[in-house]
Parts: sequence; structure tokens; C-alpha cells
Amino acid sequence: MKLVTAIFKPSRLDAVIDALSEAGATGLTVSEVRGYGRQLGKTEVYRGAEYEVRLLPKVKVEVACPGASAERYAEAISQAANTGTIGDGKIFIYDLDTIIRIRTGERDEQAVSG
Repeated sequence: MKLVTAIFKPSRLDAVIDALSEAGATGLTVSEVRGYGRQLGKTEVYRGAEYEVRLLPKVKVEVACPGASAERYAEAISQAANTGTIGDGKIFIYDLDTIIRIRTGERDEQAVSG
């Protein structure tokens, strides 16, 4: 079992959700987060005054899936979130020991399937 976590620009959220649905994902979790990578934030101007924004708004999408699906989901996210500019984001793939569906007690692949 794997957990695919992607952090990317909020403007790409709808495209990523559509791409994951087409790739076969049956569920996902979305969180609004803030952070920075190599770009170290950005400088903006408001009413003539310049100020630094260190933590940029991002979206985090998490999908738990069987190990065989993880690369397919990561590729779908990568294509949908790519704008070709700095700050496009990152994808992380983690191993999961156990997944349990609370309502039924199903475990692992049965817990994340439709």
C-alpha cells in the first residue's frame, strides 16, 4: 500500500482532480497549506509599499492506493500540475503499513477500493 502526496499551485487543483479520476483514483483528501521551496517566497507591492511573502499558498492532495497504482497516480498529478514555472510543487510516495476502513473494518486494498 502507498500514500501519494502532492503539493502544488492552487490554480491546478481542478486539473489534478480530473487527472486522478481518469487514472482510477476512487478517493482523495485535499488540504490548503502554505510553504516555500527553492523560490523562498516572493516580493509583492501593495499600495506602493513592497513586502515579502515567505509562505506561499499551496494545495496538498493525498491518495492512498495499492502499490501498483502509485506511479500511475504520480504521473497523472505531474502532468496535470505542471505549468513549467518555478513553484510547480513536489510529489512524495510513502509506504503504508495498514489501512482500515472505520465503518466496516476492511483492511488495506479492500479499505481503499470503491
